[in-house]
Amino acid sequence: MKLEPRYDGDPVISIDGAADDQLAPVVRQRRRMETLLAGLSDDQWRARSRCAEWNPQDVILHVIVVNNFWAASVNAGVAGEPTRMLANFDPAATPPLLVEPMRSLTTQETLEQFVESNDAFLGALEALDAAGWSMRAETPPGHVAIRVLAHHAVWDTWIHERDIALPLGMTPVVEPDEVLSSLRYAAALSPALLLNGGIETRGVFALDVTDLDAHYTIEVGDSVAVHLDAAPAGAPTLRGTAVRLTEALSLREPLPADTPPEWRELLRGLEATFDTASPVG
Repeated sequence: MKLEPRYDGDPVISIDGAADDQLAPVVRQRRRMETLLAGLSDDQWRARSRCAEWNPQDVILHVIVVNNFWAASVNAGVAGEPTRMLANFDPAATPPLLVEPMRSLTTQETLEQFVESNDAFLGALEALDAAGWSMRAETPPGHVAIRVLAHHAVWDTWIHERDIALPLGMTPVVEPDEVLSSLRYAAALSPALLLNGGIETRGVFALDVTDLDAHYTIEVGDSVAVHLDAAPAGAPTLRGTAVRLTEALSLREPLPADTPPEWRELLRGLEATFDTASPVG
């Protein structure tokens, strides 16, 4: 399904928190991933990943493309001229087309380009002041604060790190701020995509993280707002460990068996966008 980003009016996603709280997670996660990749053999670069029909090298080629987009988006946003490049972008069909011409790169060249793309994106973030983090820039859901863009970047690469590592028998370190950033964003993204597609979904939803004692309220109206506090009593509650919930909301593993039907409906946005179904467990 093609994207329908929201470029005008209120941002479709907002997330409570300090202006620059995503800088440390996004830098740490990407530098750790560079170290992981530098230790892979050529066979491991070409082994299977969790992404259908992609090996680890393909995943990283995709991340390079995305990093370059993030850097351009941040720089344009800071300049007060946010891009509008993703209207009608198909996130299921287009990424393989962008990766295909890059497959002639060696694994070393792929790693070098990954590091260079990280440097460009992280450099753009590191140059921001408090006002800069609030400037709007383009993401798949539309124009949002650069701080929310950074949430998307943490989530996307956190998941792809696991897409590479887990099939190779490696278990990435789980940093609480990284996984909670990823979880908050994953919980907001699917209902935002529903709203952009004209599907009215309203309500207040609870997200309880049992192992990290974190509690969030997801408020869905004309936009999606993530609040860093517990939801009112009676709100449909999705409950579980941080990693499992993030994996489930990212369509990598089944939702907990006790997931309320209201939460299952929220996932329809991500399922439709990527033309896939949530795993059944």
